[in-house]
Amino acid sequence: MLKKRHLLIPLACLVLFIFIKYTIEFGNDLNDQSPIECLFCNIAHGRITPPKLEFENDEYVIFKDKNPASTYHYLAIPKQHFDSLKVLNKSHVGLVERMQNGMIRFLESKNVSKENAVIGFHIPPFISQKHLHLHGISPKSEMDLSNRINFFIPSFWFKSADDAIESLKLADL
Repeated sequence: MLKKRHLLIPLACLVLFIFIKYTIEFGNDLNDQSPIECLFCNIAHGRITPPKLEFENDEYVIFKDKNPASTYHYLAIPKQHFDSLKVLNKSHVGLVERMQNGMIRFLESKNVSKENAVIGFHIPPFISQKHLHLHGISPKSEMDLSNRINFFIPSFWFKSADDAIESLKLADL
């Protein structure tokens, strides 16, 4: 019983740390925004630069994260505004699959293996921008402790792209 308490205290501290990090540090970024005011919508539609778009098609863009967690840290964002994974349903499976496959191909073009990458989404309220974005990060070994926690799979704050797709397949329309 005493050993379980010793494990619960660090776990509770970790949860509190993550909650504080995302609700206070990024709280100002999560105010209700129209797509015209959304930073990621403006990036996706070329209304503001930088960042340099590394990849673009009719559906989504990929660009380097401004606060990289490792040597390679890119974001794939759809051109259509979606607040987060929470607003998607079964009809969005194709979009998420194409974003995931595009991120994998993009990382492979940088000689990064998907086995050494973290590819996934943060779950609200643990999001830094109120616009759906897929992280592609590699190598895991270069991530510091804070980022290993921040992008830990499986967790209730970060979901792999595969898990997100499986959840969406079960969601209602």
